[in-house]
Amino acid sequence: MAITESTWTPSSWRELPAGQQPEWPDPAALAAVRERLRGLPPLVFAGEARALLAALGEVCEGRAFLLQAGDCVESFRDVSAPAIREKLKVLLQMSAVLTYGATLPVVKVGRIAGQFAKPRSERTEVVDGIELLSFRGHVVHSDEPTPEARVPDPERLVQGYYQAASTLNLLRAFTKGGFADLTLVHTWNREFVAASPAGQRYEALASEIGRALRFMEAIGIDLAREPTLHEVDVWTSHEGLLLEYEEALTRTDSLTGQPYDCSAHMLWIGERTRDLAEAHVEFFFGVLNPIGVKLGPAATPEDAVALGERLNPHRVPGRLTFIARMGAERVRETLPPLLEAVRDAEIPVVWACDPMHANLVRMPTGTKTRRFDSIMTELQGFFAAHREVGTWPGGVHIEFTGEDVTECLGGSEAVLEEQLDHRYETLCDPRLNGRQSLDLAFRVAELMRAV
Repeated sequence: MAITESTWTPSSWRELPAGQQPEWPDPAALAAVRERLRGLPPLVFAGEARALLAALGEVCEGRAFLLQAGDCVESFRDVSAPAIREKLKVLLQMSAVLTYGATLPVVKVGRIAGQFAKPRSERTEVVDGIELLSFRGHVVHSDEPTPEARVPDPERLVQGYYQAASTLNLLRAFTKGGFADLTLVHTWNREFVAASPAGQRYEALASEIGRALRFMEAIGIDLAREPTLHEVDVWTSHEGLLLEYEEALTRTDSLTGQPYDCSAHMLWIGERTRDLAEAHVEFFFGVLNPIGVKLGPAATPEDAVALGERLNPHRVPGRLTFIARMGAERVRETLPPLLEAVRDAEIPVVWACDPMHANLVRMPTGTKTRRFDSIMTELQGFFAAHREVGTWPGGVHIEFTGEDVTECLGGSEAVLEEQLDHRYETLCDPRLNGRQSLDLAFRVAELMRAV
């Protein structure tokens, strides 16, 4: 039986094949954890998800820009105030650059407070000559390279919930408690970033913002009474990979009677799990959060239209974001037909560019990295494709960290090949550091001005 709006329930996905799910060894233990999660408070609220939907609706109409960024996969070891604060600093810096440089509101969505699981291409991996289950994130098992540590443990789903709750608590405190005050724009420049070319460029921009604020004050505008200058909205998102977790955190909104996945404000479906006949699309069809879908170079115009029809049947602006991850060499060829097909089908979507995932390379040593030049080439191709078709390039989706890592090559203050092992700390895929992220923001602002 086809699942429709009238027959959908949070467990309807169980009738269909579900890819990328862990091999939980004890079904009874998993069921017990699921029931515990069902009894816990929601992590986010339906009204917040609706507010993000409205903000993404503005992006959809070309009146705002989406910045979605954060860790490749969050670590249970890094849920601390300093780590969260430094990620937020980079996000705020990038947002300031994009807003001031392109004179558009920026919708800020973090890959945070739930990005604990990762899909994997292979079931197993070899570490130090031992074949192990591939690491799927701390919410599933440990990253330690032993067979025992890689056994999926459903108790980690509960730990993930509490880690997300702690992160959200700090995130709300920072964004509403003065840390995100625009008058403090200089203080967001981290020490290791400030001396770089991108950091110096940011300092100049921060001074311009400061002068603009002083001018507004001089002509009689009471800045203290302008809440948008002193606090910001930073929404949360993660890949909705583990359906046991997402089902357990789905709640019925008391105001509308509609279901929302209260694990995050926005969820996305990955390239590996976007099959229309499988469980992830069916689950996210039924919840009213804003939803994203990753589209790789194998996606066809028919795929994009079918996903749009299924996930946004009521044509609600902001409901659906397509996150293109085509690769630097293929984006100009593969993206325009998708843009045209979705446009012609009159399906409102936010188009965002993920320039990270299709540009992964392995060094001779086996280390995974990404080249900054390839990332920028894909972004340039993304903007060029939209200019060609006449559609709005609505956002970027990147993996970054607030730490001074050496995981991606290049940038204005280049990380060199021989430096990769200096601070290579990611649990899975390589991330941009703060300097590279800020460099990218300035370059994207230039691309936005040319639209």
